[in-house]
Amino acid sequence: MATVQDLLRPSIKALKAYSSARDEFQEETSDMVFIDANENPFNNGVNRYPDPQQNEVKDLLSEIKNVSKSNILLGNGSDEVLDLLMRAFCEPNKDNIIILPPTYGMYEVLANLNAVETRKVLLSEDFQPEGDQILDVADSNSKILFLCSPNNPSGNSFKDYEVEALLKKFGGIVVIDEAYIDFSNQDSWLDRLEEFPNLVITQTLSKAYGMAGIRLGICYASQEIIKVLNTIKPPYNINVLTQNKAVELLKQTDVISDEIDSILIERSRLMSDLKSISYVSKIYPSDTNFVLVKVDDATTRYNQLIKEGVVVRNRTTQPLCENCLRLTVGTPLENKMLITALTKLQ
Repeated sequence: MATVQDLLRPSIKALKAYSSARDEFQEETSDMVFIDANENPFNNGVNRYPDPQQNEVKDLLSEIKNVSKSNILLGNGSDEVLDLLMRAFCEPNKDNIIILPPTYGMYEVLANLNAVETRKVLLSEDFQPEGDQILDVADSNSKILFLCSPNNPSGNSFKDYEVEALLKKFGGIVVIDEAYIDFSNQDSWLDRLEEFPNLVITQTLSKAYGMAGIRLGICYASQEIIKVLNTIKPPYNINVLTQNKAVELLKQTDVISDEIDSILIERSRLMSDLKSISYVSKIYPSDTNFVLVKVDDATTRYNQLIKEGVVVRNRTTQPLCENCLRLTVGTPLENKMLITALTKLQ
């Protein structure tokens, strides 16, 4: 098995991190005078640069997730985290990543932006990884394998034994995208982070935590990988407003828990109500805050729902998702409006 150092791009190994003013000196007392960073000195709440290491946010996440701060990196949305991983490990015009369609579309977009080849291995008919096929298409230049579990857009979690086998046999970094893990009965792979030096887990505050508007993604990995990513990330990638709002809302654990419970109850109710819609031929299992359904004609139904004032996601162009619509679980009122609109179209 290759080490992290073996997998890194040579230019990244040799890179020396930019040292910002706030990296060199952190505020310790309120009466200190800071004239080191060329900031506007007049206080308006945002005139100073933010903490480049987002320590207060990481302290809360460390407590909530039971993970050391040294294993955490924050990004401007999970997309920045994914981009940093590609920049660190994938040599442009040489290396490749492996994705498992149908899956999150940004993996391929970011690979294209970084001039990295994307190799695709379709999930099975029941949306599980085809381990042997994945290993067959991998070569010495396959640097990252992306596993979205629970998966978007199918909504299911991957079987633990399939993921574990890939962690042990794949020669590169395995990224498990757990954006929807808080809606799943399946345990997060965070519990096993220390077992696999090639494991990277990404999560987000955009889904269960209700903070899509502040764009804050999270990366959990070995201290060695986190150190590399800290070297290449922009010095002030998470702004003051985002950090402050994250701290405020992360402290509201009871509210977050209640909202997750409500979404799970509504998901169950929605899936039950969908059974009464004659043109819904299949309702897929869900470990997420959305439900994938197969209908008679997804594009027609999508356009009809728009006219009824309901916006869903048409996934019919995705592999294995012909005539499928993705329905986000909303509030009780929103879900009732969805079912009313679907019923009207029968």
